[in-house]
Amino acid sequence: MTSALQPTAPAAAAEPAAAGPAARPGEPGTLRRLLRRPRFFLPLGVVVLLCAMAAVPSAFAGWFGHGDPHQCSLEHSGQGPAPGHPFGFDVQGCDLYSNVVHGARDSISIGLLTTALTLVVAVVLGSLAGYFGGVADMLISRLMDVFFGFPMLVGMIVVLETFSVHSILSVSLVLALFSWPVLTRIMRSSVLATRGLDYVTAARELGAGPVRILLRHAIPNAIMPVAVLTSINIGGVITAEASLTFLGVGLTAPAISWGVQLNSAQQYFTTHPGLLLFPALFLSLAVLSFVLLGDCLRDAFDPRLR
Repeated sequence: MTSALQPTAPAAAAEPAAAGPAARPGEPGTLRRLLRRPRFFLPLGVVVLLCAMAAVPSAFAGWFGHGDPHQCSLEHSGQGPAPGHPFGFDVQGCDLYSNVVHGARDSISIGLLTTALTLVVAVVLGSLAGYFGGVADMLISRLMDVFFGFPMLVGMIVVLETFSVHSILSVSLVLALFSWPVLTRIMRSSVLATRGLDYVTAARELGAGPVRILLRHAIPNAIMPVAVLTSINIGGVITAEASLTFLGVGLTAPAISWGVQLNSAQQYFTTHPGLLLFPALFLSLAVLSFVLLGDCLRDAFDPRLR
């Protein structure tokens, strides 16, 4: 997604890996190359930890003895760190650490769901445009151009305002609606390079139909550049959700996400900076980890970067 709302596809990943040079005899495999990179393990470990936090937030929220984000007391409103409350309290007297931990679930869920929806659309439309060409390619390409030329932030705000309920599903659908063109264009480019290869031609000459060729040959060999970029896309989507929620058009309370916490904390930043600082730190860590993980995967799977 462009800027904060759309991850920029790296130039090296925009071209399909099939166009790169073949691996030389004795060259270590992709997995071995990844395992030899120390910078791969740090973002991977953080991503695994954050995903576990999103899946089972109560297991992490209770590390300091207080794991319920809804157990609040106004007498602790805005207080700083205390025993069992390392981040202090928010303006409602709720434990800030527990809220930040539970906020991982909604933020990362939106990132994963949006990216999954985007990947499905990109694979379907990109494969159709790249393999069949002609009218299908023209229509899909023109549709992508419309979305590329549309102010995405304005579009997301307008569409979200039409929803009466801003849930994880509705926000994910809107984000996917405006983020599919980048991955679709990459998938189209990859399929274009794949459809003229010898094994595709041989399958066609043996009588295989277009659907069989796409499912058995073209898509499995063309999807890698798109799959590698999904990790980077997750980081961009998490940022987009936080941005929209901060503007007041994304998730709303009683939902707990990092964006909701940032939106609630903006008016108290001068008096209670921790309300903005801690959710922002977790948000930045999550986005940076997903982006670095995707960058490592891109370097490992792109033969021209070896």
